Amino acid sequence: MPAFTKTDRIWMNGELLAWDDAQIHVTAHGLQYGTGVFEGMRSYDTPDGPAIFRLDAHIRRMQMSASFYEIVMPYTFEQLCAASLDVVRTNKLENSYLRPLAFYDTNSFAVWPKECPVTVTIIAVPGRQYFAGDNGGLRVSVSTVRRIDASSLPPFVKACGHYTNSVRAAQEALRRGYDDAILLNNKGNVAEGSGANLFMVRNGTLITNDIDESILEGVTRDSVLQIARDKGIPIVMRPMKLADIELADEMFFCGTAVEITSIKEVDGRTIGGGTPGPITRDLQQTFQDAVHGKLAQYRHWLSPIGTD
Repeated sequence: MPAFTKTDRIWMNGELLAWDDAQIHVTAHGLQYGTGVFEGMRSYDTPDGPAIFRLDAHIRRMQMSASFYEIVMPYTFEQLCAASLDVVRTNKLENSYLRPLAFYDTNSFAVWPKECPVTVTIIAVPGRQYFAGDNGGLRVSVSTVRRIDASSLPPFVKACGHYTNSVRAAQEALRRGYDDAILLNNKGNVAEGSGANLFMVRNGTLITNDIDESILEGVTRDSVLQIARDKGIPIVMRPMKLADIELADEMFFCGTAVEITSIKEVDGRTIGGGTPGPITRDLQQTFQDAVHGKLAQYRHWLSPIGTD
């Protein structure tokens, strides 16, 4: 995602603070050891005003991630949802990117975050396209960096420290001249991108993997699957092999930041015709219509920010 633009206020520990006042100490446990969890969410302009897409699902996942790392959240689900709406409304944003974050704050250098308080913050900035110039699809590379494995770290948890894995893969891909990376898991199967889930299309069937393949259970991924079911597109969930990349007619990443972004090339091999395929385009259009409140059947996915 391009560099963000500062907004006026950040929600932090129950208060709306000026951007420059939302600070932490350098001794924060989360900074030292990556002991935090986060979410990525978006708000979109709709006929009824700005609304956050699948707010409930994102906050529920954040609570699950926190629970896995024994981070006791000092705010309820309802409070976090209300704060998310408030920070978009206060900053007068329509299409925005939100970053809720909870982490162990300062108290100890011990690995065990003994008696470290938990800080919670929600940031909202203007939303932007994640990949510059991606309309024709991305050029990606299969990384030498393997996706974290459940035997050491839970891939389905959206934790801060886990993303050093993604950083390494993305650094390698960009250094080699690609837009992003595809990571394999420890079994050698295709897992996901550096920050997005992966789908393939072959012979009109949508193919993706599941939690056993070291992936994050993406909220956008879940939305894509629901839209595909509603359209009657055949879906197969199974381990994806490297050979599947060579046989794919279409490929795309999906996630909050990337939304639905076509992949046109993997390590020099053109996917399909080198442009977004018909199923990808259909899913992209329906997803955009859904997030912008144009489709009644998906209106329950939207949480309007309301008025003061």
